[in-house]
Amino acid sequence: MNIGIIGSGTMGSGIAQVAATSGCKVKVYDTNHDALNKSKVALEKVLLRLIEKERIDETEKNRIQDNISYVNSLKDLADSNLTIEAIVENLEIKKKVFSELESYVSDETIIASNTSSLSIASIASALQKPERCVGIHFFNPAPLMALVEVIPAIQTSQKVFEKAVSTIKSWNKTVAVAKDTPGFIVNRVARPYYGESLRIYEEGIADFITIDNAMKTVGSFRMGPFELMDFIGNDINYTVTKTVFKTFYYDSRFRPSFTQQRLAEAGYLGRKSGRGYYQYNEDGKIDASGHPELVEGSHNTELAELIFNRVFVMLINEAADALFLNIASAEDIDKAMTKGVNYPKGLLAWADEKGIDWCVDSIDELYNEYHEERYRCSPLLRKMKREKKKFFS
Repeated sequence: MNIGIIGSGTMGSGIAQVAATSGCKVKVYDTNHDALNKSKVALEKVLLRLIEKERIDETEKNRIQDNISYVNSLKDLADSNLTIEAIVENLEIKKKVFSELESYVSDETIIASNTSSLSIASIASALQKPERCVGIHFFNPAPLMALVEVIPAIQTSQKVFEKAVSTIKSWNKTVAVAKDTPGFIVNRVARPYYGESLRIYEEGIADFITIDNAMKTVGSFRMGPFELMDFIGNDINYTVTKTVFKTFYYDSRFRPSFTQQRLAEAGYLGRKSGRGYYQYNEDGKIDASGHPELVEGSHNTELAELIFNRVFVMLINEAADALFLNIASAEDIDKAMTKGVNYPKGLLAWADEKGIDWCVDSIDELYNEYHEERYRCSPLLRKMKREKKKFFS
């Protein structure tokens, strides 16, 4: 199978590696010669590390590299069976690229976008054959993260959708199918992990480190929300939050934070800039000398429980609402959160374990305290409490 990748950044390069490893012939396109060279060098380093770890041998390294070529003209993607775009999150730029690409490829070529938050239907509208367009959303780093969200637009044909799903599964990825709505599954359901944590900080309840520690120690999350935002990049995370907020018609559940906006404006983007919520050393590790409280740690168990429960129940409420609005199945929602962002458990299964009554009562307590729509309980949770049901029997 011939695969075209548009964009040679971290995501595009990662997707190319995945496809090439699975035996596809891949062409990576970029207008920037330096970016293409950087992608090629980066792949060499990755594969050498895999050899060091005895994951692959020299023969496999050469096979993967031989499956990838680097091109600087869209015309070179003409023989692609599937193209995946992984460029800047700008709707007009994506539409322009797709429109030009369509003039070179065959009528059977699937044209996919790796967008994390933009409308697939809107991107597809730039094509003469919009039924060939589908969302195929990988998570960073693409070679390591198991999940891929597949998002059919209202224009997407069933044949194209099924081919996209079967192709991604053949690349040894886990597929979660999502409705074409803002943030799809992961970037919608995960918003409270960042937003509610920022709200807790802005209310003066706890600092970044205390909140991060609470989510890691009480909830067993691999990274706290502020560590994770620094890892993702505050510019990227803030932009996604703004996009979801706007496209949800300014629903208060998704309201961005002034704290994160100011960090983005100041250029405090996280690991990549050396400073975000934390300061980082040259190795990309948190600089403990700039954070003495890291050594001391927080021993307030009651506060940690309070923080975790508040963020946790907001995550459950969002996952329940995604199910209520048919964004995805319960199985795919839980699969997306465990495989896409490494949550310790699926949120809906976790809600069953914690108790639906507890979930509803906890959300209602927040609403009674703040009287904000942000804390409205999902109708599905309320119905399940009334009918004494669980998400999974």
